[in-house]
Parts: sequence; C-alpha cells; structure tokens
Amino acid sequence: MFLRKIIATTVLLSISQLIWAQTFSVKGKINDNGSKDPLIGVTIILTPAGDATQKKGAATDIDGNFSVNGIAPGSYNMLVTYLGYTDYKRAIKIADADLNLGTIGLAASAKNLKDVVVEGKMIRTQQLGDTSQFNAGAFKTNPDANAEDLVNKMPGVSSADGTLKVNGEEVKKVLVDGKPFFGDDPNMAMKNLPAEIIDKIQVFDKTSDQAQFTGFDDGNTEKTINIITKRGKNQGQFGKVYAGYGTDDRYIAGGNLNYFNGDRRISVIGLSNNINQQNFNMQDLLGVTGSSGNSRGGSSARPSMPGRGGGSAGNFMVGQQGGITTTNAIGLNYSDNWGKKIKVSGSYFFNNTKNENNSSLERTYFTPTDSGLVYHENNTSETKNNNHRFNLRLEYNIDSSNSIILTPSVNFQNNQKTTTTYGVNTINSDVPQSSTNNNRTASNSGYTFSNDLLYRHKFGKPGRTISFNLGTSVNHKTGDTKQYTLNEYYQGLTDTNLINQQSHLLNDGYTLSGSLTYTEPITKTSQLMFRYAPSYNSSKSNKETFNYDNVSDTYNQFDTLLSNKYNNTYLTQRGGISYRITQQKLNFMAGVDVQHATLNGEQFFPNSFNLEKTFFNVLPQAMLNYKFSKTQNLRANYRTSTNAPSISQLQNVIDNSNSLQLTTGNPNLKQSYSHNLMARYSSNNVNKATTFFAMLSGTYTQDYIGNSTLIATKDTVIGNGVVLNRGNQLSLPVNLDGYYNMRGFITYGMPLGFMKSNLNLNTGVTYARTPTLINNIKNLSNNYGLNGGAVLSSNISENVDFTIAYMGNYSQVKNTIQSQSDNSYYNQTATAKINWITFKRLVWNTDISYTSYTGLNQSFNQNYVLWNAYVAYKFLKDRSLEVKLSAFDILKQNNSIARNITDTYIEDSRTQVLQQYFMVTLTYSLRKFASAFSQGNNKTESDDRPMMPPPGMPRPGGFGGPGGPNGPGGLGGPGF
Repeated sequence: MFLRKIIATTVLLSISQLIWAQTFSVKGKINDNGSKDPLIGVTIILTPAGDATQKKGAATDIDGNFSVNGIAPGSYNMLVTYLGYTDYKRAIKIADADLNLGTIGLAASAKNLKDVVVEGKMIRTQQLGDTSQFNAGAFKTNPDANAEDLVNKMPGVSSADGTLKVNGEEVKKVLVDGKPFFGDDPNMAMKNLPAEIIDKIQVFDKTSDQAQFTGFDDGNTEKTINIITKRGKNQGQFGKVYAGYGTDDRYIAGGNLNYFNGDRRISVIGLSNNINQQNFNMQDLLGVTGSSGNSRGGSSARPSMPGRGGGSAGNFMVGQQGGITTTNAIGLNYSDNWGKKIKVSGSYFFNNTKNENNSSLERTYFTPTDSGLVYHENNTSETKNNNHRFNLRLEYNIDSSNSIILTPSVNFQNNQKTTTTYGVNTINSDVPQSSTNNNRTASNSGYTFSNDLLYRHKFGKPGRTISFNLGTSVNHKTGDTKQYTLNEYYQGLTDTNLINQQSHLLNDGYTLSGSLTYTEPITKTSQLMFRYAPSYNSSKSNKETFNYDNVSDTYNQFDTLLSNKYNNTYLTQRGGISYRITQQKLNFMAGVDVQHATLNGEQFFPNSFNLEKTFFNVLPQAMLNYKFSKTQNLRANYRTSTNAPSISQLQNVIDNSNSLQLTTGNPNLKQSYSHNLMARYSSNNVNKATTFFAMLSGTYTQDYIGNSTLIATKDTVIGNGVVLNRGNQLSLPVNLDGYYNMRGFITYGMPLGFMKSNLNLNTGVTYARTPTLINNIKNLSNNYGLNGGAVLSSNISENVDFTIAYMGNYSQVKNTIQSQSDNSYYNQTATAKINWITFKRLVWNTDISYTSYTGLNQSFNQNYVLWNAYVAYKFLKDRSLEVKLSAFDILKQNNSIARNITDTYIEDSRTQVLQQYFMVTLTYSLRKFASAFSQGNNKTESDDRPMMPPPGMPRPGGFGGPGGPNGPGGLGGPGF
C-alpha cells in the first residue's frame, strides 16, 4: 500500500511537470585573454531585448565556467563584467535548445586597478542559496591579523579552545579557493593564512562528492568555510618566520611559507614551543580519550580563554590540552592542476607533543536514595604523542562524461601516557568509604588507512547519470599497560586490596562499503534517484591481562575476568528511491530507504558464546530549500539513521583502570534508531548591511545506547565472582528509550555607522533529556541551557582595531530521581581586545578577559581576570621585521574550571594552566605578490560579484550543477 502511494504521487507530480513551459540555459567559460587563465567570480547578466526589468544572471566558478538557467526562448543582451577588465557585450538568441557560447576572453582594462575609485557602500554579506558569503573588506583587521581574527568579526562565527564554530555548529573543513588545505584540519588555514590575502569568506554545508554529482543530498555534510583569495594575492610568496624566548625558559619558534602561482599552491608550516600553542587534530591523539578519571562524556560549558587548557573529554581531543604542552610540528600542503584533466591536492603533517598536567575534580552522583555519594580525584599525568598524517585527493576528468575521484588517507601514531590518580568515595557529610591510589603507564601504537574511489558517468540525456563509490578502511592498534593500584575500604577495620598487573591489547578492524546510484530525469525540473549501498565491517579485539607472581617475579598469572577475545561483524544492505524537484526558488527532495542489518559477535573467553542479531528499518528522509528572494532563504532537513554498537561496547570484559569505577561492555546491545529534524532561515539586507540567522534542530533516538550504573550500597558480588565494595560502581551500556535533544539559535548582525563598528548579537537555547539506569531504576536527566552574547568589533581602520565581547551561559539540570540533586549554574565571560598602531611602526596590543562562575561546588566558584599585552616595533622600509615584548597573565590569575553534566553525575573540575611569563619575539614577514595586483585591492560594492561555490557547496539551478543538466558543472561536479 505504501509503495502504491509513492508510485501514484510520483506519476502525478511527473504529469504536472510536463505541462510547464520549457526553459533553457546559456553556458560558457570566461578566461583572461592574455594568460588564458580562468577567471573566478565574473558576473554574467542576460537582459531580454526591450524589457530591462527581467534580468537573469550567474557567476563563473573556480574553473571559469558559468551557466544562466531558466531562460525562456527569445532575444537577449548579454553583459560580462569583472573588476580590472573591459566589459564584454553581446546579443544572443535562444530558440529551442540550450546555448553553449564556448570560451570568452576578457581583456585587461588599461586603467590600473589602484586608480579605480568606486562610490557607495560595501556589501558586507550575501546569501547565495544555502551559502552565506562575507566580504572580507567590510571587516577591518590589523595588518598582522590571520584568517581566524577576520572571521571572528563576522556574524555567527566564534572560536574557542581551537574549535571554530558558525552559528553554534563546529566547522569541520576549511578550503582555500575551493581546494583542501592540510586535509581536514580547520585550524591550519585559520591560523596560518594572513587576513590581507582574503577577498571573500563563504560558509556552507559541504555535501559528499557523490551527492554533488547527483544533486541528491545523502546527509553526509560537513560545515565548511571556503576562503576566496584576492585576485593578485594568489600569485606570489607570503608568510612569516618567528622566534621568541622568555622567563621560566618559555620559548616559541616557527613560521609558515606559502607559494601561490595560480592553481599551484605550496605551503610549509613549522612550530616548536612550550607555551601551549598546538596544531593537531582529533586523529593525532591515539590513546588519549579524555581528561583525568573515567568521565563518560556529557555536556560541558567553558568559555574561551587564551593560553589555557581543556577540562572536558570532548575538548581534550581538539584545540588545546589541559596542562603545559611542548609541541614540535611540521606540515606540507600541495595543490595543483596537472594539465586540463587532473586536479590534485595533498598534505603531510607531523606532530610531536609532550603534555604535563595536574587536575582535580568532584562528582556528585544521582542515586535512587539520598546516599550523598561524592567522588573526589586528584590526577597527575604525562603524555607523549607522535603522529604522521598523509592526505591526498586526486580528481581525473576523463572526458565530458566520465570522471574519477580518489581520496586516500593514512595515519601513523605512537602514544605513551603515565598517570597517578588518587580518588576517594565519600557518603553523607564527606565520610570516606573507599579510596584508590593508582599508578598506570600505557603505551599504544597503531595506524589507520582509508581510501575512497568514486566513478561518475553522465549519459547523453540531461539528468541521467550513474555513479559508483567504493570505500575501504583498515585500522590496527597495539598497546601495553602496567598498573599498580592500592585500594582501601573503610568499614570498621580498614581493608586493603592490591592490584599489580600487565595487559596486552590488540585491536584490528576493516570496513568495506560501496554505493551504486542512478538518476533518471522525469521532466526538465525533476528527477528520480535509485540507490543501493552495502557495507561490511569486521573488528577484532584481544585483551590479555596477567597478574604479578611474587614467586617467579614475573607477570605470568592469567586473569580471565579481566581478559577478553571478541570478534564482531556488522553487515548492512541498504537501498531506496528518492524524488527531487528543482525550480527557480524551490528545491525539494523526498525519499525512503530500507535497510537490513546483521550483527554477529563471537566471544572466546572468559566464557564462549555466539550471538546473531538482525535488524530491519525503514529510513525516510526529506529536504526542502526555498529561496524567498536573493537575500532570504529557508532550508529544512529530516532524516533517519541507525547506529551500531562498537566492539568496546559489546565486549564483556571489566576495565579496572579506576578500581572505584569499573566499566564493562554488553553483548546484548541493539543498534539505535534516530530521527533528526533541522530548519534554518537566513536573511540579509544589502542596503542596511544587516544579517539574520535562525536555526532549530532536534533529535529523538529509539534504543538509545545509554548507561546502567550499579552503585554498591554494601559489598556486592556481581557476575563471575567480582566483588563490588560499598560506594564503588560498575557501569555498562544498555539500550534505553526516551532520549531527546533540541537546540535553537539566533544571531543578528548590523553595522554601527556612528562609530564605524559591527555589532553581532546571538542567543540560544538547548534541552537534552538523557535516560539512564541507576541501581536498575530509570532516571531521566533533563538538562536545560540558555545562552546569549554580543560582539562589538571595530571597522575604523587597520591602525585601530578593537573587539569587545560578552557571553553568558545558564544551565539547569533536573532528575526524575533524587530531586535534591537538581542544580543550576551560571558562567559569564567578558573580553576586550585592542590593537593600536602609532607612527606607522609602533604597535600596542592588549586583551583582557573576565570570567565568573556561580552555582558550582563551593571550591570551584571563582572569578578571575586574564590580562595579556604586548608592544612591538616594525623595522625596515617595508615594516617586515618586528620586535615584540609580550606579557602573558599579567595579574597571575589564569585558571581553568569546567562543569560536565552526564546522565549519572555532575562534575566540576580544575585543570593546570599556563601562568605568567614575559617574552621577546622577533618576526620577519614575507609579502611578495604579482605586481599588477599587489596594491589597491580593497574592494567596494562594485566588486561584490557573487562568487560561485566550490565543490560541495549547494548550487543554484539545474540538477545540482551550475546551469542545469547541460551546464559545465554537469550534475554538481566542477568541470563535469
């Protein structure tokens, strides 16, 4: 019955489309008449003969291609404009087919670009479909600013602890002129590209290569920033080298050198320091999975503070680590076009870090009875990490109908960590129940390799395509752990327990996945897509634990309770059908997939068993994109997904790395099923230079993989004879219903002309309901959040640059059990940064931050001020040599406090941070660009041409490509 409805609806929609009037497209390519290089962002306008009010336009993409869609038959006047070039005019006629104008060469204007004076306001931002585009020239920064300093002035953009966010969503990728820059690490481009070379900043959700080709969104999107460089600034060499030394033997040295010659881009970066400046990504930290203790995640709130470390598990993985970190890193990035058919980009990155950290935390547990269980911990750790990372992307356009994209990646790493942990469980008025003194050393090494091959073919009929994707990944990890732990239990007479053991770990896994996608046009504006996607994942984990034998003085006593050998496979077969309709203002897609999955597990010890589970799911999805006008856009997405349990969640083996908080897996887990709904609206008023963005999203998960925690009220014997002493706990994953997560966010930006500044306002609300079992009683932890802030940034000149910001966060947690544990807290941060250049050479810079916490545990409530400042002088005729005297944490108040809320407890923590030092730094900057465009490149309104999106960005018109099915972008891929 359901299938009949789909077929009937499809037929009716198809018939309705057939009676609509036909329209056509005009396509071509624009290049420089002399060098023959393609020109990006050239404006093409078609005006009907005799009717100047009905204009249609487009802009060239990164290959110089353009396509103007929705053109009715008739005569038109075409105008091609580009700053620095002579206008091109031509009369054309559309009959009954698409028109290909071939290659059009523009001649450079005889007037020098620096002599061009344009009156009027500079456009700050534009909305190009789903893409927000910011004009860099409308946001003034100091001459030494980098890309991160620039984007932080833009509406909805913020960075904290190395994590860049746009409208509250984390940026996963940064492109430079549509090409990858150091793989998937956003920090590389943000921290190493100078703001002065940037013309435009584009923000969008990058879709997969296959989705770009078909035009059907497959849900694999990444929040992406594309940096468009100024014309002329992509021809030359630029960068800087620096070295500094200060008090307490603090030092820093490094630099970045960039060679840009059209399509060829070569960048080299290096860094060595012991002041917590780091360049690494999540994948660089094998074996480092959280902060001290056994935190199992949750949500944390912590404002951004320069030079300070992280406190939560999530923030430990990216940005700065807690404690004091010494870093040595070097990287190389390369991109080029090898002829007309091959595009290549790749990077290599090496990272070496040594981290020393001291931390303390306090956890208050939610329990069915008012037991008053509180866990206190002090932790000291030293972590050493080495990582090599390679990325490559090779795109081969075989001909106008066939292309191949190959994206291999490999990562090698080694990690050693030594920790000393002292933890105490207290019940009722800080009465100690048990304690652990744990010394642990771990050494892990491993590699991961992944590769993705995509073949795309376009048939002769517009809109008819087929594509095949094959993905592979392999991972391998080995580890050795030594643990010496003394546990004490205070119940009458003190009882002690000593653990002295070694463990060996071997993890192997591989994944093989593929997808076959076929699209068939129904009308000029609608398509059907058929897709089949199988996937096979195999993983193996073998952990062997040996206790110390006093007689033989060796670790030879095999511990079956703490050892496990487990093999796991997960096979999915997924297929479905989707329907898409594309009009001038509307882009709508709806589809449904069916998925059959089989989960097989085999355990060999401590006891042998086999399990096999099958799952059948119907996975609907829909997407709506409506463009009210050139400045207003609405996008809504609904999709469903499944998530299979990991091998560590399935393994029935006890982890006793903290003897007071044991964890184990659960072989009876099922996969979870999630519904995700998101809607966002954006509006830009070009005349008033204001921007507005609103987003609402929500997730509901069935069979949510949560936690079941047993907190022992008395000495208890659990499975396999394991004793859980009073106050200790055992946690394992279980399937639970009732998980919700909702979030809303609003941002508004406007210029303040009377003070030549930009004001950005934002506010957001969050709600999460997380189910858990505590002593077999279900608890719903409800976490409410409200935040708001404002950023005032100057737009006066390069000589006067200031930013004043405020952010406040209020959180409240309520539980369905033990309501007396309900809690609320508030933290706020106010910052002010000023950069002032006097006499063209003397630079004064200061930034000050005030942070306040209320509602935390008494010892963690604190107000503190972090004040940094420097004075610098620039030497040489071009002011390229700088000597700087800087002071960090002038008031000696730097601190790191965090709150982490999980389904089982509330945790407050404090982490070691870098404190006061003074440093002298010498910096030499290189700026050598093509002479024709090296000056006068601050663009105004006449140069605010709409830039076509890079690969992966949503494109207007057609079946996903710039210009419909016959456009040069084919069905979403550039030059295809």
